[in-house]
Amino acid sequence: ITEKMRSLKNFFLYECLFTLTFWNSINLSVGNELFTSVSHYLTEDGSENKIKSLPLLYKNSHKSRASSDWLVIQNTTESLSLSEIKNKDANKLIALLSNFKKGSRLQYLTLSNISVDWKYFVTILQTIWHSSIEYVNINNMTQLFSINPYNFNYSGTSMKALTVKKVSITSLYFSQDNIYKIFSDMNIAALTIAESEMLHMLCPSYDSPFKYLNFLKNELTDLLFQRCETLIHLEKLILRRNKFKSLLKVSLMTSHMQSLTYLDMSSNMLHHDEPEEHCRWADSLAELDLSSNQLTEAVFGCLPANIKRLDLQNNQIASVPKGIAELESLRELNLASNRLSDLPSCSGFPALAALNIEMNSILAPSMDFVASCQRLGELRAGHNPFKCSCELRAFIRLEGQSGAKLWGWPEAYVCQYPDDLRGTELKDFHVSELSCNTTLLLVTALLVMLGLVAVVAFLCIYFDAPWYVRMTWQWTQTKRRAWHSCPKEQEAALQFHAFISYSARDSVWVTNELIPNLEKGESCVRLCQHERDFIPGKSIVENIIDCIEKSYKLIFVLSPNFVQSEWCHYELYFAHHKLFSDNSDSLILILLEPIPPYIIPARYHKLKALMAKRTYLEWPKERSKHALFWANLRAAITINLPMADGNSCGECN
Repeated sequence: ITEKMRSLKNFFLYECLFTLTFWNSINLSVGNELFTSVSHYLTEDGSENKIKSLPLLYKNSHKSRASSDWLVIQNTTESLSLSEIKNKDANKLIALLSNFKKGSRLQYLTLSNISVDWKYFVTILQTIWHSSIEYVNINNMTQLFSINPYNFNYSGTSMKALTVKKVSITSLYFSQDNIYKIFSDMNIAALTIAESEMLHMLCPSYDSPFKYLNFLKNELTDLLFQRCETLIHLEKLILRRNKFKSLLKVSLMTSHMQSLTYLDMSSNMLHHDEPEEHCRWADSLAELDLSSNQLTEAVFGCLPANIKRLDLQNNQIASVPKGIAELESLRELNLASNRLSDLPSCSGFPALAALNIEMNSILAPSMDFVASCQRLGELRAGHNPFKCSCELRAFIRLEGQSGAKLWGWPEAYVCQYPDDLRGTELKDFHVSELSCNTTLLLVTALLVMLGLVAVVAFLCIYFDAPWYVRMTWQWTQTKRRAWHSCPKEQEAALQFHAFISYSARDSVWVTNELIPNLEKGESCVRLCQHERDFIPGKSIVENIIDCIEKSYKLIFVLSPNFVQSEWCHYELYFAHHKLFSDNSDSLILILLEPIPPYIIPARYHKLKALMAKRTYLEWPKERSKHALFWANLRAAITINLPMADGNSCGECN
């Protein structure tokens, strides 16, 4: 008898059965008696009981090979196994079984390698049905011909369980119902028909006493037990390795099974593509095996409300969707060998105590599930391609937490990425707190950033950076407008020998000394002075930039007044910009009065640099030295400029 049948409420109590074989002839001497002991069997509590010796008396003829031997068995055994039964042996078997009336000790019968017609098979079953036999196991049966209706009498039976395995029907034309009806209306507690290529099974005609049905490895489809309301006592249903496809129809199949607690639908072709349809499962269903199917995460929208153990191993589930209906009773969930990339949240499974997510695609499991899985005591997460990084540290700490057990630790938990850590067990993976503490890193980075901002702000204020930014912007805008408004002017030749930058407080010296001495004489020098040469309508900054661009040299009259002038600062900045952009040596510094270093503002660092690196002309107080001063200055700015029409010396366009 199969192991599964032995486990069902101890229906099958024996382990080994004595085998009697029907022979065409027995080669024994006349009157010879053969005594054989029957092997022991296991009782309900597992202890061993010895069966009394079973005398087998063969009455043979004087021939060496007698025929038509009669087999007489004393009624003292509890288990019997017969094999190699053909059509010619059927009547003998029927006659033998007729001897075991109710009250006999025989309870367990195994028939192996049977090859008989349907009429003999049902007659054998009918004989068993009215005997003392309670458990029957039929293996390797071939039914030949004559599959016709049979009026089976189920009354007054001692039968409790029937197991039929590996049935082969050779008849080509027959009514399937003639076979199915015999089995569907049986008044027994357990029925197994396995590995028999069975296509269908009828719904019992009346309220069936079936508590256990096992249709393993057949050809059953979604049509099985649809709208069947007579399996009200069925507790365990096994439909593994069949041809079921629709999970919705499976749920509807169970909706009338009021007592169903266990359902095995593993190794089928189940999928769930009807999310708009409402699944209706038996309210009593507590254990459901949906492993080795084609289910995706949509399956979580079609599950029994009171399920306690759920097996979804080896499907195509990529995630456990949020917002699913709560499975408040679920305690064990198996999601091994799917496509999960992270640990699922337990928000929909408040009572979950055991979770299996082995052999998925989890690289670095997030720990959000810890807060939602407070009752989780067993976690199987090994054999995943772990990426050893900071995110894995909290997961590794689970092993040290009381109440949380990582099964398979540490052998099943190995780094797969990065390549330099491949093969390293997670228990040997260590990384510093500083490199993984995001809060600490953010605080440190923030403090450094604030320090840098403070330093930059101080330097900007100290060196007047906003002013330089503003001036650079104005310079850029002025150059852009000049280019778009009058591009030909960009190609014009120089118009001035020099542009003069000075403080208004030094204008007397410029007007009375500088301009008359440079613009008089034969070597006429054209000077650009803001008071006479700035073009009305343009902004001061635009005029400054325009005159600097059109001047060969830039003369700066330095004095304490100069460093106090805002406009002089602008002109010096733009001149310095021209100095570097044109890579020219166009600056001429005239020190009209000595400038104490302490009165030069910090923003005039360019002036300090120029005075430190460049030679400047100092205005002599002695009149006798003035001629030499003017000669040197005139020589520094002498250049042949194109004469503009109508322009006189000293006039600027």
